[in-house]
Amino acid sequence: MDMSTETAEISTLRQPLVDQTNSERKPPRDNGSLESVLTDSSLPSRRRLYLGACIEMKLLFRLALPAIFVYLLNSGMNISTRIFAGHLGSQELAAASIGNSCFNLVYGLMLGMGSAVETLCGQAYGAHRYEMLGIYLQRATIVLALVGLPMTVLYTFSYPILILLGEPETVSHMASLYIGGLIPQIFAFAINFTAQKFLQAQSVVTPSAYISGAALLLQILLTWTIINVMGLGLMGIAYVLTISWGFIVMSQTLYIITSPTFRHTWTGLSWRSLHGLWSFFKLSAGSAVMICLEMWYSQILVLLTGLLDDHALSLDSLSICMSISAISFMVSVGFNAAVSVRTSNELGAEHPKSAMFSSWMATFVSFVISLVEALALMASRDYVGYIFISDSKVAEAVSELCPFLAITILLNGIQPVLSGVAVGCGWQTFVAYVNIGCYYVVGIPVGCVLGFVFNMQAKGIWTGMIGGTLMQTLILLYVTYRTDWDTEVKKARTRLDIWEDKKDPLLN
Repeated sequence: MDMSTETAEISTLRQPLVDQTNSERKPPRDNGSLESVLTDSSLPSRRRLYLGACIEMKLLFRLALPAIFVYLLNSGMNISTRIFAGHLGSQELAAASIGNSCFNLVYGLMLGMGSAVETLCGQAYGAHRYEMLGIYLQRATIVLALVGLPMTVLYTFSYPILILLGEPETVSHMASLYIGGLIPQIFAFAINFTAQKFLQAQSVVTPSAYISGAALLLQILLTWTIINVMGLGLMGIAYVLTISWGFIVMSQTLYIITSPTFRHTWTGLSWRSLHGLWSFFKLSAGSAVMICLEMWYSQILVLLTGLLDDHALSLDSLSICMSISAISFMVSVGFNAAVSVRTSNELGAEHPKSAMFSSWMATFVSFVISLVEALALMASRDYVGYIFISDSKVAEAVSELCPFLAITILLNGIQPVLSGVAVGCGWQTFVAYVNIGCYYVVGIPVGCVLGFVFNMQAKGIWTGMIGGTLMQTLILLYVTYRTDWDTEVKKARTRLDIWEDKKDPLLN
């Protein structure tokens, strides 16, 4: 087959996907272009694999690249606050760092609970039950807002909590004031993450990237003005960060309400969103536990390192490695978002082969990218530390930790993608149990034994935690390999059918 024939064949298969972007028409039913390729027995298996890969790669990167951009920009907002606070003074920097770290609790909680709407909206969209997406969006926002209420109490009393944790009194006072200025963000997160998943389920990701980019620019300009012109200091930084998140929420909300693209998925406020809140909360709780356990795992590594004998050198080198790992992790998180959308959409559309193919394709692509990153890191291991610091001892310590960092990057190229598959299928509660066992029953205890008992220091702690991540990755690989995708399609159909009977969705 010549190139022109091949291009025409793929273009014909993709035509419905192009039509779907037309906002003036009702979203057409998917004709299963990827599914039709994978099930076409008239094509040789290698040909089916090639054509399927061409279709899936375009869909995957169209979702993953904007998602990566969004997560990088959102992280940049927190980084910029620390930069501005650092120019105010060391105590202000410490207060902002503590405040942002404490606020990661509610960030992870809301992000995790928001992934529940990702499962349901993705499967509903794949099944062309478009009116359900708006109901799920409202239901998720209500649940997350209710969960945010006790969080406001927790952060209102952050000062005595920080004192009990042993933080200096002056820094605790400044950090508590800073956290108080961030409290409205709790409810901004509740709206933002559910709206973001609502958009992702429909493969609409680029507008969120534009909104996040505009919010970052707004934050930088306002923070500079408030500090240098108005002289509001640390509290001004907190207020601007809250305003920036408010800008993101308002922009996304207006986009969803006013854009004709969503006139079939957003039909206005409905009393039906108040039904089945407890069932929705249970799935959301499983999602929150899954995400929070993963986010806290690396934080515990830093805390344990602070207890070592030469903790200053260990913390400096480890913080540099964690910064590199965090940047690499953003790529995997982008593929996590993309594969959860692709898997849930295909399951909802009753395309088991496409769901399986999407899962493994995303895992393979993310692994290849992480392999390139790990090899580049090892090639520059003697120099990478100097990007962050001029101290030769710290740079040498970073070089010694680079093999551990390279292994972590490789695992992070697989594990988050498999977690995305779990979100697409609705396995959040199962993965939460796996995380508890692998991270907190195996990884951390083994790391403590190696680090403190066998005196391997930071290398020992990191080795144990790598072991926990490796165990979790192998379990998820095995579960994904053994998955009966036809059964997953039936489960997705059951969830949606039960909703149409006006009962609580079967979420487990």
